[in-house]
Amino acid sequence: MVKPQRTQRSRSADRSRVFSMLSLSSVVALLSLGRVRTLAAQDSSAAFTHADSLRGANGPGRAWWDATFYDLHVRVNPSDSSISGYNAIGYRVLAPGQEMQIDLRAPLVVDSIIQQGHTLISRRDGDAYFVTLLETQRVASHDTISVYYHGKPRVARRAPWDGGYVWAHDSLGRPWIATANEGVGASVWWPTKELRADEPDSQRIAITVPSAIADVSNGRLRSADANGDSTTTYEWFVQNPINNYDVAVNAGHYAHLTDVYQGEKGKLTLDFWPLDYHADTAGKQFQQVKPMLKCFEHWFGPYPWYNDGYKLVETPHLGMEHQSAVAYGNHYKNGYLGRDLSFTGLGLKWDFIIVHESGHEWFGNSITAQDPADMWVQEGFTNYAEGLYTECQQGKEAGAQYIIGSRRNIRNDRPIIAPFGVEQEGSSDMYYKTGSMLHMIRQIIDDDVKWRDILRGLNATFYHKTVTGAEVRAYINRRAVMDLNPVFAQYLMTTQIPTLEYVLADSIVRYRWTNVVPGFAMPVRVTIGGVRQWLRPTEIWRTSRVSGAKKSGTLDVDPDFYVTSREYDRAIPDVSLELTNSRLRATMQFAGELSVSFASGTTA
Repeated sequence: MVKPQRTQRSRSADRSRVFSMLSLSSVVALLSLGRVRTLAAQDSSAAFTHADSLRGANGPGRAWWDATFYDLHVRVNPSDSSISGYNAIGYRVLAPGQEMQIDLRAPLVVDSIIQQGHTLISRRDGDAYFVTLLETQRVASHDTISVYYHGKPRVARRAPWDGGYVWAHDSLGRPWIATANEGVGASVWWPTKELRADEPDSQRIAITVPSAIADVSNGRLRSADANGDSTTTYEWFVQNPINNYDVAVNAGHYAHLTDVYQGEKGKLTLDFWPLDYHADTAGKQFQQVKPMLKCFEHWFGPYPWYNDGYKLVETPHLGMEHQSAVAYGNHYKNGYLGRDLSFTGLGLKWDFIIVHESGHEWFGNSITAQDPADMWVQEGFTNYAEGLYTECQQGKEAGAQYIIGSRRNIRNDRPIIAPFGVEQEGSSDMYYKTGSMLHMIRQIIDDDVKWRDILRGLNATFYHKTVTGAEVRAYINRRAVMDLNPVFAQYLMTTQIPTLEYVLADSIVRYRWTNVVPGFAMPVRVTIGGVRQWLRPTEIWRTSRVSGAKKSGTLDVDPDFYVTSREYDRAIPDVSLELTNSRLRATMQFAGELSVSFASGTTA
């Protein structure tokens, strides 16, 4: 089929895009954001190493070539927890180059690297191999190198969070093997280009395991060939671009259940792979898949991988968004291992792993953050998807209550956006706080048809692409016809929660925002003396008259907004609506402190 266009193919062009619709307030907010991020990077620079840069940056051994195809062959040996095999890496040349960076984590070792029948020379720098090719590569040419390797891969300490290989046994004592490596990286078990911004256009995954067990990997099964040594090779093929950390081994004593979903693009095959003794239980629990797909297709657009299918595979770890082969380990319980992360009871009416990890097929797998510093694009939208599924299942108010209840998990310990180029993630608030931010943006837009169009438009515009957070923010701004940059700056780059300060005297209310980034002017919905209305605070005191408000009434902020409020019981003197000179000077000073350009895409 025709290759989908990847942002990696024109990464420099993608990163040259800048925000449209910049008003004075957005410039102020972005300057503040840049100052926070620049200072944060300076404060934490000592924590990052040469190895971090090798892993996270698009360095000279990576920038000149584009991965087009991975042909991965791995023999899995549960008897001694070892693996061996090779990856044939197809690539296209973007710029002249001869030294190629290939990543493979110790204790695995490279045996040889072959190109056109010749053994290549390489040097090792930590977990990166720098391979000298036969000659300087010509722009637009295509070639392949094959990397042969073996060893005992890192054992996952606490999969999926501290990942690697999982060598487990099911309840009958039989081997049960899986990989889960989003955080630690795919190079923990196979040689690859460990750069999230570059995905192959397709991939073969051929896994050889003892014949007593079966392997279930990504995409569709092409063949299962018995070998002469009591092993079987399962060849899977992914027809679409795939994140390398999504590529998975799942080997065990599986049953195979099938179904078909009639979706927006026609028939979608559903394949469920529970352990054999869980087949009946899985047949009941996995009935949640169809209503989940219906809900997410309504809000986000068609499931992204119709030609690769949808699979749920039972695993010895909790779960992961492995593309077209979602890992499931929630023990066939509703909620998160039987708990409701929203503390409302609403999350106990659906299976968290089915809903959350499948939501990543849209945000995470089809739309992929180029740098883990922007993981809010993946985890925040997927957390928000949990609220949308609750809404589909139980109504709009229930969906809002789920998001509001989930705020109890917010820590406000550090910014959500992390330093770029060093494979660094920000705060775990990328889940619940970003979900609350998106829920607020829906309120601000105040038009559910437009909001749904934005969510579906994101998935159409960035379908099968890697993106920057800046691109996502710019798209929402443009489609909403609003300047939401100060809102993004506030919630993604600070730990401050906006405070609405106010003085209420019968039908007169004076109000302003405090504890906010410069230029923050987010509208907020309140109820004053029984009258529901919008206020449009800034950092300067404003005054409004509330028609029909009850005397001695109160002001209550709509709980859909993740803010705090504080009432004053005294009059506030009049203050000019213009920025004071000192405030303006402080704002302009931020510009001089920026060390990177917003146009680069590296500063949010």
